[in-house]
Amino acid sequence: MSIQLFIVCAYIVLLFGISFWAKKKADKGSTEYLFAGRKLSSLLIAVNITGLAVGAASTVGVAEKAYNIGMAAGWYNAAWSAGAIVMGLVAAGKYRALKATTIPELFERYYDTKGRLISALGLVIIMLVITSLQYLAGGAILSALLPEVFSFKGGMLTSAVVFIGITLIGGLWSSGLSNIVSVLLIYLGVLYSAYTSVSSVGGLDALQAALPQAQNMLSPVAGMSLSAILAFFVVMITQAITAQGPVQIACGAKDAKTAKRGFLYGAALIFPIGFLCALLGIVARVSFPDISATMALPKVVMSLNPWASGVTLAAMWAADVSTACTILLAAGTLFAQDIYKRFLHPSVSDKQFMLVNRLTVLGCGILTLWLAFNAVGILKTMLAGLSMTAPLTVIFLFTVFAPSLCKKNAAFYTTVVGLIGIVAWAYLPALHVFKDVIYFEWVICVITFLIVYVVDPTPIKVPKLEEED
Repeated sequence: MSIQLFIVCAYIVLLFGISFWAKKKADKGSTEYLFAGRKLSSLLIAVNITGLAVGAASTVGVAEKAYNIGMAAGWYNAAWSAGAIVMGLVAAGKYRALKATTIPELFERYYDTKGRLISALGLVIIMLVITSLQYLAGGAILSALLPEVFSFKGGMLTSAVVFIGITLIGGLWSSGLSNIVSVLLIYLGVLYSAYTSVSSVGGLDALQAALPQAQNMLSPVAGMSLSAILAFFVVMITQAITAQGPVQIACGAKDAKTAKRGFLYGAALIFPIGFLCALLGIVARVSFPDISATMALPKVVMSLNPWASGVTLAAMWAADVSTACTILLAAGTLFAQDIYKRFLHPSVSDKQFMLVNRLTVLGCGILTLWLAFNAVGILKTMLAGLSMTAPLTVIFLFTVFAPSLCKKNAAFYTTVVGLIGIVAWAYLPALHVFKDVIYFEWVICVITFLIVYVVDPTPIKVPKLEEED
């Protein structure tokens, strides 16, 4: 057995060991399984949101983009960090204070049942798309770095077994505790790889001298337009507030103060990873100028010594594991809570509901594996999927900060328009009056919300929050 394969296998065994230990907690009830009993500390909140953020797009996807444009690709993670900050300061405490479980549940409390249903369906689609990308990246990583062991399909299937298995066994407890290991491994692997790979080309000055002279690829502000960088921030802040992954983590906190603090700690952990992975992509541009950009990170890792490449391989794969488990659980929660329990079987017992949750996670896992075989362009697909959270964020912000402008039907119609807008953008180029779909989404959703305010006479309900601090 090669050193690299040994390290990856050891990591898998450790993850399943943690998951089976966490199962004792998760089996106590659906709240324990889905929300860790609402007992997550600031540390567990921080590593959970970091694990969620640092996935395929934040590592392999960023290095792929940096191979062509340079250090500016790292703004993707910086934008995620900004999203975690905004979530911590603006929304995390409010979610926890409301004792909510999902955004659709929150919408029903304020708006109506159809608002809950349409937002649940939209969020399930988003979660499934993003989870499928983690399988795609997992298969690419394993097959590129251990080709004698894994084909691309075999790497995807192995990734699926691990992702689904960990989530199925221990729920949010499993994801949270596993992320302590995964985040530590990510930092060790990426930091060591960045240092070693830059040293191998003679340092930063030598790296700059070897790059195309027309591009200052080591500059974080060259290679991307300001509007493109701003689009990163708009997308990531938008999704951080209302995507089920961050919401579920916030709802699992001990209290509102813990939720806020954990997201702020997580923001600090998320920020550096993008620029470090971008640096690896730039090194690949110099060391392997003729490869496909998607191979930038794998090729650099393969050039390291066996122990270093093994740790980095596990770290890259850990990034996918940490993201996929949280999002897969989020997708299962949305279906089980907001569709099955709310509309199909409201009187389901907690024991039966636990079984439904696990079966839903299994079903979502199998579906997303199928979707993975049809996904291309990790970063592009990820941004398009996350842009679908725009209508939900618009609704949330109006609800919290301008409730007087909120009317009963606003959640339903704003979500419908947002979902239609994503489809229309993909098929009608004439709509591309904005640089990015996220701007288009914000404009049509805000306009729709305000139109409903004018035409709908029925105000929303305003439930009472607990104290946030």
